[in-house]
Amino acid sequence: MAVSKTNKKKQQCYIAVPSQIINSISSSGLQSLLLSPKKKNPSFSVKFKLLLNNPRFWVLFLFVFGFVGMLKLWFNFETLAPFAPNPCGIFQEKTSFLNDHQVSQLSIGALNLGNEEKEEKEEEGDEKSEFWKQPDGLGYKPCLDFSSEYRKTSLDIVKGRTRYLMVVVSGGMNQQRNQIVDAVVIARILGAALVVPILQVNVIWGDESEFSDIFDLDHFKEVLANDVRIVSSLPSTHVMTRPVEEKRTPLHASPEWIRSHYTRKLRRDGVLLLRSLDSRLSKDLPSDLQKLRCKVAFHALRFSPSILELGNKLTERMRSKGPYVALHLRMEKDVWVRTGCLPGLSHEIDEMINNERKRRPELLTSRSNMTYHDRKLAGLCPLNALEVARLLKALGAPKSARIYWAGGIPLGGKEALQPLTSEFPHFFNKEDLALPGELEPFAKKASLMAALDYIVTENSNVFMPSHGGNMGHALQGQRAYAGHKKTITPNKRQMLQHFLNSSLSETEFNRIILDLHRDSLGQPELRKAGRDVTKFPVPECMCNGTMNHSST
Repeated sequence: MAVSKTNKKKQQCYIAVPSQIINSISSSGLQSLLLSPKKKNPSFSVKFKLLLNNPRFWVLFLFVFGFVGMLKLWFNFETLAPFAPNPCGIFQEKTSFLNDHQVSQLSIGALNLGNEEKEEKEEEGDEKSEFWKQPDGLGYKPCLDFSSEYRKTSLDIVKGRTRYLMVVVSGGMNQQRNQIVDAVVIARILGAALVVPILQVNVIWGDESEFSDIFDLDHFKEVLANDVRIVSSLPSTHVMTRPVEEKRTPLHASPEWIRSHYTRKLRRDGVLLLRSLDSRLSKDLPSDLQKLRCKVAFHALRFSPSILELGNKLTERMRSKGPYVALHLRMEKDVWVRTGCLPGLSHEIDEMINNERKRRPELLTSRSNMTYHDRKLAGLCPLNALEVARLLKALGAPKSARIYWAGGIPLGGKEALQPLTSEFPHFFNKEDLALPGELEPFAKKASLMAALDYIVTENSNVFMPSHGGNMGHALQGQRAYAGHKKTITPNKRQMLQHFLNSSLSETEFNRIILDLHRDSLGQPELRKAGRDVTKFPVPECMCNGTMNHSST
């Protein structure tokens, strides 16, 4: 080895020599470099010369040299300082081969990567949160076994060619859906064929959608083929017949009332026209007719292929990063006016709602003698964004929870949603999820847009409406029939007093709210008299191992 000398002190430095240089040096030259003339030993010299002439030595030397070089490059070992560019500067600070910008970029990248990994771990933990736990369905499953008498009567009903029921249904998509269910049952009661329901043009939204635009007509006919005959239009034998229009159907009419008032007219004229069927048919029907209601609502009324396709795409985009919550927010201007409640966004907006209600008192749905405060405490008002956020948080929803919200544009726009979006930033609706152009075929068609909301909401892991209504009720029943998927029903009457109690700590508030909702998470609930079986399908439409509700 070469040794450098100083006057006062000796300092040894080790030089790394590339293999190309080694190959170019003769064995004698290399020997002169490696051996000190002052310590010349003939016997050692001869042995060393033989070693240098051995090819295996050079193979081993090059292998070790390359291996150590790679370690230096990959791991930057300080202990390999003899192979450093400056062998005499072992203790000097190494010069970086990156400039400041590159170092900065690497630091930021490492920080972002660390944050992403941290967020992923947090989200993985959040997915295991108790909030996503589903209620115990107690083994209830769909059970639509019709009685032998019902099946026997069906043979004559589906063959009938003389009686036809026409219906005109009104309202929004979910209200129309409820009326279509009852139209099928009324046709069955009368033993008549049902002409595909006519959807009345909605004066508010101007939606001119027809039945087949929203629902799969072929599927509708096929599923009900053994229950009621469905026809697309009146046959030629009845086209010229002027249908008898009946406008006096009372609320909650029984099957007996319907038969006694409409059967004779049907036999005489062959065609009966009914309008505004909302709540006209009793909620308490014989078991077979209740099962027929469930069959129509949960099996026959499937959305059209184009709606299903996009609705399922939006669902998959929500599911792509784990479980999600669906909210049905009722915060539109007309909702605040009709309920007699105030949004609480500002004094000016509250005053505007009050003035609108004074100008059009007929819009107020009920209990006009109650003050806003009384309505609020009675649980008759929709929850606003702040109340929804506090409720979700108290029930254990993680901040990383992905939320899909259905409903119209809230009064106050995005500002009205701010308390909710600040607490739960992963907040989406169909406009956020859809790709450019995907919603164009559904533009200006409120019923089709509502159908998309219905699909994404139905498929969610957790659903919560901010207020009652046709969509909330329909989804509650649909999710129960699908296996009692978690559906939170806000206990507004009991919880709002705690919302107003500022002396409660957050821990105590959360405990109270959670306790109030332990039995309001979508568990099986027996239908009580006067309740809709499509909202509470147990026990008429669902059975478990310990109960048998089928008739023989």
